[in-house]
Amino acid sequence: MRITWFAWLARHADEYGYSDGPLRATIGTVAVLVTAALLWFALHRHRPAATAAAGLTCALGVGWLAFH
Repeated sequence: MRITWFAWLARHADEYGYSDGPLRATIGTVAVLVTAALLWFALHRHRPAATAAAGLTCALGVGWLAFH
Protein backbone atom coordinates (compact mmCIF):
# COMPACT_ATOMS: atom_id res chain seq x y z
CA MET A 1 0.00 0.00 0.00
CA ARG A 2 2.82 2.41 0.81
CA ILE A 3 4.50 1.77 -2.54
CA THR A 4 1.20 2.38 -4.32
CA TRP A 5 0.77 5.67 -2.43
CA PHE A 6 4.23 6.90 -3.39
CA ALA A 7 3.72 5.80 -7.01
CA TRP A 8 0.44 7.70 -7.17
CA LEU A 9 2.04 10.76 -5.57
CA ALA A 10 4.92 10.66 -8.05
CA ARG A 11 2.52 10.39 -10.97
CA HIS A 12 0.43 13.37 -9.83
CA ALA A 13 3.20 15.52 -8.36
CA ASP A 14 2.63 18.46 -10.68
CA GLU A 15 -1.08 18.62 -9.90
CA TYR A 16 -0.69 18.92 -6.13
CA GLY A 17 1.87 21.61 -5.50
CA TYR A 18 4.96 19.43 -5.49
CA SER A 19 6.07 21.32 -8.58
CA ASP A 20 8.19 23.63 -6.38
CA GLY A 21 11.01 21.24 -7.05
CA PRO A 22 11.97 17.72 -6.10
CA LEU A 23 14.31 18.81 -3.30
CA ARG A 24 11.69 20.90 -1.48
CA ALA A 25 9.07 18.20 -1.98
CA THR A 26 11.41 15.53 -0.65
CA ILE A 27 12.39 17.57 2.39
CA GLY A 28 8.75 18.29 3.24
CA THR A 29 7.63 14.70 2.76
CA VAL A 30 10.52 13.33 4.83
CA ALA A 31 9.70 15.82 7.59
CA VAL A 32 6.09 14.59 7.64
CA LEU A 33 7.21 10.95 7.72
CA VAL A 34 9.67 11.59 10.55
CA THR A 35 6.94 13.34 12.53
CA ALA A 36 4.60 10.39 11.97
CA ALA A 37 7.32 7.95 13.05
CA LEU A 38 7.96 9.96 16.22
CA LEU A 39 4.26 9.89 17.03
CA TRP A 40 4.15 6.16 16.45
CA PHE A 41 7.14 5.57 18.73
CA ALA A 42 5.66 7.82 21.42
CA LEU A 43 2.39 5.87 21.41
CA HIS A 44 3.77 2.40 20.65
CA ARG A 45 2.31 0.87 23.84
CA HIS A 46 -1.16 1.54 22.47
CA ARG A 47 -0.76 0.18 18.96
CA PRO A 48 -4.19 1.18 17.56
CA ALA A 49 -3.74 4.77 18.75
CA ALA A 50 -0.17 4.84 17.41
CA THR A 51 -1.25 3.58 14.01
CA ALA A 52 -4.16 6.00 13.82
CA ALA A 53 -2.05 8.98 14.89
CA ALA A 54 0.75 8.16 12.45
CA GLY A 55 -1.67 7.60 9.58
CA LEU A 56 -3.56 10.80 10.28
CA THR A 57 -0.30 12.75 10.53
CA CYS A 58 0.85 11.39 7.17
CA ALA A 59 -2.45 12.13 5.47
CA LEU A 60 -2.77 15.65 6.85
CA GLY A 61 0.91 16.47 6.39
CA VAL A 62 1.14 15.34 2.79
CA GLY A 63 -2.22 16.95 2.08
CA TRP A 64 -1.02 20.23 3.51
CA LEU A 65 2.18 20.05 1.49
CA ALA A 66 0.22 19.26 -1.64
CA PHE A 67 -2.09 22.23 -1.48
CA HIS A 68 0.15 24.97 -0.02
